[in-house]
Amino acid sequence: MRRRAHASVLLLPWLVLQTQAGFPNQINIGGLFMRSTVQEHSAFRFAVQLYNTNQNVTEKPFHLNYNVDNLESSNSFSVTHAFCSQFSRGVYAIFGFYDRRSMNTLTSFCGALHTSFITPSFPTDTDVQFVLQMRPSLRGALLSLLAHYKWEKFVYLYDTDRGFAILQAIMESAVMNNWQVTARSVGNIVDPLEYRRIIEEMDRRQEKRFLIDCEVERINSILEQVVISGKNSRGYHYILANLYTSALTHDAILVIAEAFRYLRRQRVDISRRGSAGDCLANPAVPWSQGIDIERALKMVQVQGMTGNIQFDSFGRRSNYTIDVYEMKPGGARKIGYWNEYEKFVYIVEQQVTNESSSVENRTIVVTTIMEAPYVMYKRNYMQLEGNDRYEGYCVDLASEIAKHVGIKYKLSIVADGKYGARDPETKTWNGMVGELVYGRADIAVAPLTITLVREEVIDFSKPFMSLGISIMIKKPQKSKPGVFSFLDPLAYEIWMCIVFAYIGVSVVLFLVSRFSPYEWHLDENEEAKDPQTPPDPPNDFGIFNSLWFSLGAFMQQGCDISPRPVQTEASLVLTLS
Repeated sequence: MRRRAHASVLLLPWLVLQTQAGFPNQINIGGLFMRSTVQEHSAFRFAVQLYNTNQNVTEKPFHLNYNVDNLESSNSFSVTHAFCSQFSRGVYAIFGFYDRRSMNTLTSFCGALHTSFITPSFPTDTDVQFVLQMRPSLRGALLSLLAHYKWEKFVYLYDTDRGFAILQAIMESAVMNNWQVTARSVGNIVDPLEYRRIIEEMDRRQEKRFLIDCEVERINSILEQVVISGKNSRGYHYILANLYTSALTHDAILVIAEAFRYLRRQRVDISRRGSAGDCLANPAVPWSQGIDIERALKMVQVQGMTGNIQFDSFGRRSNYTIDVYEMKPGGARKIGYWNEYEKFVYIVEQQVTNESSSVENRTIVVTTIMEAPYVMYKRNYMQLEGNDRYEGYCVDLASEIAKHVGIKYKLSIVADGKYGARDPETKTWNGMVGELVYGRADIAVAPLTITLVREEVIDFSKPFMSLGISIMIKKPQKSKPGVFSFLDPLAYEIWMCIVFAYIGVSVVLFLVSRFSPYEWHLDENEEAKDPQTPPDPPNDFGIFNSLWFSLGAFMQQGCDISPRPVQTEASLVLTLS
């Protein structure tokens, strides 16, 4: 009995050592990167190196090794080749990107081979297994932000790959809230000038609000064209719906490391012995330990660069918070946050404090122009400095405003000496308006005329001076009437048409009466006494009578003669009509 007891006691440590020995010391993970994802590739390598150098020695750590495949394109053939290459190397999980063309291929391989795929690409609406989506959905945050800012008319620019789900949600909300949404897909645009044409087209439609839902590279190209076209001034508003995939890449490595720590603590044997298998085998042979790794990945709950990282049963992010930033003169500042429970929370106090401190702690640049008596140099301006060199109405006005508001200011004379006009070709502004539009000045105090074109890019205060000239009308000069002054009511062309119509009607009447036998007749008192030699019957509508009859008809006066037959009357009516 004593020997058996010692044997059982020795058996338990042996089992523990065998179980720990079954967990590998090297965890191989795969990486699928496009040629354009250079920053994400760097973040991936940095996160792996950071984990391998900052481990807790008491946990008997394991090392992360990675095998990376760079894809030239995302077609099905290249994705299949890269995935099978990673699977044949015996990787435990794969990190990578997908788009609309490669998404179905990757998800099919992951489900058939039980290989977990961790991705920071756009989240999908379909329920797929063995796919862990690091990027949270922005649908709820965007709808809450649109409702907060009360955007009822805006333009939605989206990528073809990622924008359909949010587009559907926006269109449903547009029907419910009576929004006017103009949606444009920019996923297939290669030429950056096409973004500029779209922005200028929307500007002609009086569209000043844009919701841009694209990847970072495309957003940078769009914003460059916004700056070039001068649409980054007051009156234009932009919401950029994007999360930096570099931070999501870093957090993905954190999730992978935490999941394998959990598997090691649970003493789960995940070692891949022998051949790694063929991913194109028919039927497919799934990896038996793949379910355990997927379950461990979905159970991870850690704090990363993107906040709380937690997943639901379908591998989607849950219980996350999205911070909202607004571009201020001093840079981007947080103005609120959004989560599933509180929705959008606007931080009012922080915004007011920051705005007031930003005005009090800096000098306001006031642009103006040299024009007497508004702004002039003093006689001894060479001996003075700063604002003391100038005098005039606008100088005194700026001084009184600064005293009333309690700010420091600096007068800056516009370099080109112009008030401000927009170039019709480049669409850029010069003069004082250009100083305001491009942020080189904060305010303009000058005799600047308010025009419709300027009001589209800058805001005007109430005018401090009215010129008193609204409409100038030339005083008419009296002239004596001439001989042909009766022709003045109508143009000469109309008078010529009337004359030709009068002559034409007379000629037609003359010809019809000549051909009609009923117009040739004798009166009873003119009948000949000799029936054998009757006189020639006369015709009343000679050329002069025809002209007289037409003139009477035009003047709506009577006439002593009138046509007899119906044919002549009908032709006369048709001609006059």
